[in-house]
Amino acid sequence: MTLLADLADWSLAAFALLLFAVQFIAQEFGHWIGRRQRTHGEGRVEGVSVIVGGMLGLLAFVLALTLSFANGRFAERRAGSLEEANAIGTAWLRAEAIQDRRGKEIAQLLEGYTKLRIEFIQAGRDRTVLDQLNQRTNAMQSKIWGYIAGIVRDQPNPISAALQASLNDVFDAATRERFAFAFRMPTELFWLLIGLTLLSMAALGYQLGLTGKPVRALVILLTAMWTLVIVDILDLAAPRLGEFRTSVAVYEWTLQGFKGGIAIQPAP
Repeated sequence: MTLLADLADWSLAAFALLLFAVQFIAQEFGHWIGRRQRTHGEGRVEGVSVIVGGMLGLLAFVLALTLSFANGRFAERRAGSLEEANAIGTAWLRAEAIQDRRGKEIAQLLEGYTKLRIEFIQAGRDRTVLDQLNQRTNAMQSKIWGYIAGIVRDQPNPISAALQASLNDVFDAATRERFAFAFRMPTELFWLLIGLTLLSMAALGYQLGLTGKPVRALVILLTAMWTLVIVDILDLAAPRLGEFRTSVAVYEWTLQGFKGGIAIQPAP
């Protein structure tokens, strides 16, 4: 699967063309066998049609199952981004409100931390880049925690405890989002989908070869439909491939909220 993922990372269109070609070749191979058996009078269309219908039905079920799986992973990453951005915004507000110079430092660090999280979401599949981003994230978390530890020791009150809890939520959200981005479609499920697709197309070609009725235009259309669905499934399941990427808009909105700081209003 790694080779196919690399191909999809380089060009999703190239992956789609390869998948389409392999399916079409499987169908043509099955058609050739079916036509050959029809010539020798060995094939029976009635029984074959029932089996092929069952195989296509099973393929449709697996496609629906994997599509649901991929969509669930995409929704999980998107919800995690919203949760993390909200947690950062809450921590920033509490850091700005606390009466300690270290609170201002935490607020400034959270602005840089938000930009770092945007880099993580937008990063590609390069393992070196991802490792560097995770190391920078850990270093910034340690620095922020050093400031909040000093505040809690100097001011052990509910206000500092609330800020500490908010920062802990920020760090926990980052861990959940990292896990969501690291979790991919199981290799066995992916190959099951590809294998069933090729077998079903070969069986369909075999049935058409037995009937002797060429419907190549419809076969091409069906192959294109299967290809489109499978590519969309791969795109949804892979967090750093294709067009279905997690949006960073919520982080940008959070950064916009940081502009201008907080103006302390005089008492009425």
